[in-house]
Amino acid sequence: MINELRNVEIQHDRLRFRRNMERIGEIAAFEISKELEQREVEIQTPLDTIKVKEIAVQPVITTIFTGRSSFISGILNYLDRADCGFVAAYRKHDANDYFSIKQDYLTCPNIEGRP
Repeated sequence: MINELRNVEIQHDRLRFRRNMERIGEIAAFEISKELEQREVEIQTPLDTIKVKEIAVQPVITTIFTGRSSFISGILNYLDRADCGFVAAYRKHDANDYFSIKQDYLTCPNIEGRP
């Protein structure tokens, strides 16, 4: 996956590049989910009631608008009950090639007490 992202022959295949970014997001979400607080709940299966673990407090996934939208899609494939936030920001360069970060837009749900 990562080799394909870096390979100059393959990375021009936009569909493959986006899918690889999505796959990396899915793997990242799986790893992140291991660190989130879990709670035990009972669910009814066709055979019996069982106890399972689920994420105690759904996270808020936030990104800066860039080419990472496929990455975020991959994360949301696994953390599909998470809320999303988005930031539109960019580097503003001056004549001396210094830059500052300009934020044009931010949308985010309440993050109080949320991972």
